[in-house]
Amino acid sequence: MGDMTDAPQLVLGSASPRRLELLAQIGITPQKIIPADIDETPRPNEAARDYVRRMAREKAQKLRPATDGVILSADTVVVAGRRILGKPADPAEAARFLHLLSGRRHKVMTAVAVAAGDRLHERLVETTIRFAPLSDQQIKDYVASGEWQGKAGGYAIQGRAGAFAIWMQGSFSAVVGLPLAETAVLLKHAGIKGQTE
Repeated sequence: MGDMTDAPQLVLGSASPRRLELLAQIGITPQKIIPADIDETPRPNEAARDYVRRMAREKAQKLRPATDGVILSADTVVVAGRRILGKPADPAEAARFLHLLSGRRHKVMTAVAVAAGDRLHERLVETTIRFAPLSDQQIKDYVASGEWQGKAGGYAIQGRAGAFAIWMQGSFSAVVGLPLAETAVLLKHAGIKGQTE
C-alpha cells in the first residue's frame, strides 16, 4: 500500500454505510467521515443530471473549511421519466415510488465529487434499470421490510429489490451508491490509491 505518511487524508462526506463498504472493496479506508448537511431541495425545473451533480459538489464544498485533506462526496437519485425520486419520507411514498417503477425502465444517477486543495473533479455515472411488473403484495411486503428507508427511489438493489431488476445497463456499484471504477480514478488523481493498485 506504500507509505501512509505521505498520502493525503481522505474525508468521506457521507454517513452511508454502503459507500464505506464500497470503498473497502477497492482497498480504501477514509480517515474521517463527516456527513455534509446541505439543503437537498431541487431547484424549480432543475434537470436530474444538474441536480445530482450540484448535490455532490455542494457536499464537497461544504466540508472544505473543515479539512485540508481530500474530500470525497457523492449523491444518488432515481429518475423515472422526468421525476426525481429521492429518499421516501414515509412508507406510503415508498409504495408510490415502487408502483411508479413497476414494469418499466428508470435511470439511477450517481454523481461523485473529489475536492483536493482548490481543485474539484467530478464524474456523473448513469445506469438504466428495468423492473419486472410488481404485484401489490410484493410492494406491500417490500415496504414492510423497511429496506426502503434512506434509499433513493425507495429501494436497495443490493438487497431484496435485486429480485425486481430484470435488466441493467451500467454500473452496479453506482446504483448501490458509488461507481467504483470512476471513483478510484478520481481518488488516484488526488493522490489516494487503494490496496488493489
